[in-house]
Amino acid sequence: MAFWWPLIVLAFAYAICRFLLMLIPPNVPSIDVDASDVLAHGKETEENSFIYIPPRGRSQQSDKKVQCYEPATMKYLGYFPALSTSEVKERVALSRKAQKTWAQSSFKVRRQFLRILLKYIIEHQELICEVSSRDTGKTMVDASLGEIMTTCEKITWLLSEGERWLKPEYRSSGRAMLHKVSRVEFHPLGVIGAIVPWNYPFHNIFNPMLAAVFSGNGIVIKVSEHASWSGCFYFRIIQAALAAVGAPENLVDVITGFAETGEALVSSVDKMIFVGSTAVGKMIMRNAAETLTPVTLELGGKDAFIICEDADVSHVAQVAVRGTLQSSGQNCAGAERFYVHKDIYTAFITQVTKIVKSVSAGPPLTGRYDMGAICLQEHSEHLQSLVNDALDKGAEIAVRGSFGHLGEDAVDQYFPPTVLINVNHTMKIMKEEAFGPIMPIMQFSTDEEVIKLANDSRYALGCAVFSGSQRRAKQIASQIQCGVAAINDFASNYMCQSLPFGGVKDSGFGRFAGIEGLRACCLVKSVVEDRFWPLIKTKIPKPIQAKNAFEFQEALVETLYGLNIWDRLRSLIDVLKFLTDQSSHVSRTRKSH
Repeated sequence: MAFWWPLIVLAFAYAICRFLLMLIPPNVPSIDVDASDVLAHGKETEENSFIYIPPRGRSQQSDKKVQCYEPATMKYLGYFPALSTSEVKERVALSRKAQKTWAQSSFKVRRQFLRILLKYIIEHQELICEVSSRDTGKTMVDASLGEIMTTCEKITWLLSEGERWLKPEYRSSGRAMLHKVSRVEFHPLGVIGAIVPWNYPFHNIFNPMLAAVFSGNGIVIKVSEHASWSGCFYFRIIQAALAAVGAPENLVDVITGFAETGEALVSSVDKMIFVGSTAVGKMIMRNAAETLTPVTLELGGKDAFIICEDADVSHVAQVAVRGTLQSSGQNCAGAERFYVHKDIYTAFITQVTKIVKSVSAGPPLTGRYDMGAICLQEHSEHLQSLVNDALDKGAEIAVRGSFGHLGEDAVDQYFPPTVLINVNHTMKIMKEEAFGPIMPIMQFSTDEEVIKLANDSRYALGCAVFSGSQRRAKQIASQIQCGVAAINDFASNYMCQSLPFGGVKDSGFGRFAGIEGLRACCLVKSVVEDRFWPLIKTKIPKPIQAKNAFEFQEALVETLYGLNIWDRLRSLIDVLKFLTDQSSHVSRTRKSH
């Protein structure tokens, strides 16, 4: 006890000191970001106060401007330039120049940059969420969950573990290289390019930016033409935080435009991150192949949501409706295929129907509705076509949610939460990415059947499995081909920012988030050096240069890699004989001269 007592006292004192240090607030400066033009909701100038009516049947891409409007009200927000190829290349060149300076920055400076951002986000949550809501139609609660919490979680993970995973990582040198030290180094790639979608405009910008900048890179982000207004405001936050730590100008840039802008970005950067549709992802790959630019693709999804007969029906129904119809259904390709065991099928439908009847869609900023608007023009027509196809093939509508008070010009921007039953895999709704608040429910009888159904999709991003048996749920999830799995939960993986995120098959490849995503922004370099330099150096053994070189090599291989100790010892004796004989031969040769 006399030996352990001082150690216990020291450990206790260390813990007390750490606790007291936690009570001291960090010295994090505040930043000022001009938000006067985005705070004027309801007070726009006469020029920007009209209702915007997008041209139907054709894209904006022939225009030189990206027109922005609120999908929930169709109120005009303004426009941004569609950058040309030469303009994009110029922006990337400026970022590349700034990156050479930033690559030399310390992790202490990079962490301060993150803390400044985190402080601003926490103090301006309502502003950030309102801008996201106005530009994409989502509710404030959805914006808080998907924009604020996920971004704060990523920042805190980087603050806690980022430096650790970017420091050199030492590896074993193996038996033949015991006299060597082996390590992996992680160096900045240069300039990362990112093309991000509209569904979570704040997080979609900050997610690749945080990883790129913390790992010493520059980054140029092309925001969606459907979320350029919010994206350009969020860029101001990044600029202010970078300036506060003395980072070089143009290290991070946000650009606007259409296909030409994106294509120019792909051909100009050192690594490409794309989040979007499978069709566009394939185009990105083709363009990147011209310059052999590495890509990370996070593409479409049609996740399976599996409910076994021993699951808590009431609880799972709440998760299914609130987590997929109300929130994710309008903003991400989340759970889009629901498989319910036949023994609880009717009970589950009853519970879901009861909940959906209370769900309503309407203008998100009023705070009275569970769902907001559909961001994409004419997307509600596409959703209805999927429903019609299912109805024509025998499906039925179990229940539909309601609309709130909608402006006459914005009716087409809403789609009621819809539950379909008696669906099967011949229907488009079970095969194509819907990206909307539709819940198609199909029965299954056995675990083997539902695993087969879940894997019967060209998409393979994620899955959710619910069962009263944790072990059973894990066994089912382990057999589903996907990159992300949640056990007795839905969409919780993304809140664990230490985990990689991405899919397989038509859902893409590569990973962002977590250690894998952070290191994906790096040049991974293998380094080997002498352990006891200059005392021990690698030399070519004399027997390898002799006539019996192969016999010596055979003995050396068995000495190092033989399967049992006796064979290795016997071979070691042979190796020593070769060395001794060679040494004697060299000695005799010297004497003869």
